[in-house]
Amino acid sequence: MSENTTADVDGSDSLNNRSEIVFAYDAEDTNPNGNPLSANDKPRIDETTGTAVVTDVRLKRYLRDQLTDDGYGVYIQNPTKSDADSVLDRDDLFSAVTELEEDDLGDMTGSEAAERFLSTATDVRYFGATCSFSSDFQSAIGDGFPGQFIGPVQFSHARSLNTVVQKSESKQLSTVVSSGGDAEQGTFATDNRLQYAFVPFHGVVNEVGAADTLLSQTDVERLDTLLWRALKNQTLTRSKMGHQPRLYLRVEYGTDAFHIGTLDDGLELVQETPDAELRNIVDVILDVDDLLADLETYAEHVESVKVIADRHLTVEVDGETGGPDHLVSALEDAVGAEAVAEIDPYGA
Repeated sequence: MSENTTADVDGSDSLNNRSEIVFAYDAEDTNPNGNPLSANDKPRIDETTGTAVVTDVRLKRYLRDQLTDDGYGVYIQNPTKSDADSVLDRDDLFSAVTELEEDDLGDMTGSEAAERFLSTATDVRYFGATCSFSSDFQSAIGDGFPGQFIGPVQFSHARSLNTVVQKSESKQLSTVVSSGGDAEQGTFATDNRLQYAFVPFHGVVNEVGAADTLLSQTDVERLDTLLWRALKNQTLTRSKMGHQPRLYLRVEYGTDAFHIGTLDDGLELVQETPDAELRNIVDVILDVDDLLADLETYAEHVESVKVIADRHLTVEVDGETGGPDHLVSALEDAVGAEAVAEIDPYGA
């Protein structure tokens, strides 16, 4: 069990404001999200629009893995990061994150077990979970333990802002292993990648549901560095190399039960280079006029805007292009300089 718990158990760190997140990254010569039901794990592509599709499940896996690396307890573990010798079932996953065995549950109520679970399972505080245990384990944990936790942090599926090109030179990968003695066996697989995709995610942090999972203000502020670092650190594999975070915005609202919605719709690629010829971030110009217009229109509801922009990102505002400073200045014009804060994802 991790000692790094920041759950709002006693109400001293309650989440009072709703937030809206825009997180954009690009993927160069890589597979952003393979479809395991397709041949050779082909990248997910919208057949109608030709855009790349990345599911929220893929993003949440990166975030869970980064939480694990950061020393926080995670319920939905990645088997490759688990210390267990075999794949854990739901009973085992609960015990692993809480350090409560079935016999321990008889000494506490179901609600007490739920509090322990949420205090230790950081990913459940964010994203929720369905808890289906064996009949014996369920009897021990009691009726006071909810069967489902609704996560207050949710992301939509993402679709790239550009139509994508599958790599035409996909290689046939071969692996040769010894089967004993001098005999060797070979296997072949197709290496499927996309040439380039610029992918924006949209998310909402719902303060109304935060109390049900003990999500705290500290947990939410952790997102300001977690997404960026997760994308950087959890894509260092052969199939995922080529991912880079480019833009992070978290708009926190001061008005109860309010958010603008789909802020990512305010992003558009406007470079003259055709989509089929995009190769990397230097080919891209990101227009943010519509996003800024939304923020300015509803500025009275905006309490703060947290921003990270990659130094290679070029944005266009009112026909003028520039880098991160250009974006930050435009955000300050939209909602007020005092509301905008630049975040260092690797800062103390």
